[in-house]
Amino acid sequence: MALPSIQIETAPTPRHAVIWLHGLGADGHDFEPIVPELVDRAWPPLRFVFPNAPMRPITINGGMSMRAWYDISGQEIAQRQDEVGIRASIVLLDELIEREVTRGVASENILLAGFSQGGAIVLSGGIRHARKLGGIIALSTYLPMAEKTDAEVAAANRNTPLFMAHGKLDPTISHALGEMSREYLLQRGYAVEWHSYPMAHQVCAEEIADLKHWIGGRLA
Repeated sequence: MALPSIQIETAPTPRHAVIWLHGLGADGHDFEPIVPELVDRAWPPLRFVFPNAPMRPITINGGMSMRAWYDISGQEIAQRQDEVGIRASIVLLDELIEREVTRGVASENILLAGFSQGGAIVLSGGIRHARKLGGIIALSTYLPMAEKTDAEVAAANRNTPLFMAHGKLDPTISHALGEMSREYLLQRGYAVEWHSYPMAHQVCAEEIADLKHWIGGRLA
């Protein structure tokens, strides 16, 4: 049973899909407004799927319950990772991908996108996914469980293009951590297109324009 999601179709009977995961404490509506800015009229019909993460208590926020893909226990997010939560959300991502396949979207026509926590799930889950995907978009994020990647990645997505973008002034997930994840993936032969911007933990207009160009290349 796939997660409840906000869904937007740019035209009837889409054969391409973008599954977009929000960040900590947000919900599926968070990136809904990006669709008109991002989509080119020349593109084929697209289904955007913005799932709602499950509610869970977050340790760093005093145990307050909020929508999250996994728990955060401290400021050093790459340390003491919630591996159980991360893996559970990768399973949820796999279910979302399978739902699109059953609706007639070939897996190689599916783009995964995510911001912050959501980006961590699409990055770690996308390179582990058994079916060939169209691309992975990881915004203001990092690669969790990096040390387990080599043993667990799927051959199907070894050549899947990755778009990674990060704010140079990000106080939440440091630019340096994003760069480390980029280098880790590049060293393993992944095709990473990297962008950095003079911004904090957010999305900017220049980034949307760069992403639009990249997605256009995947749909061509």
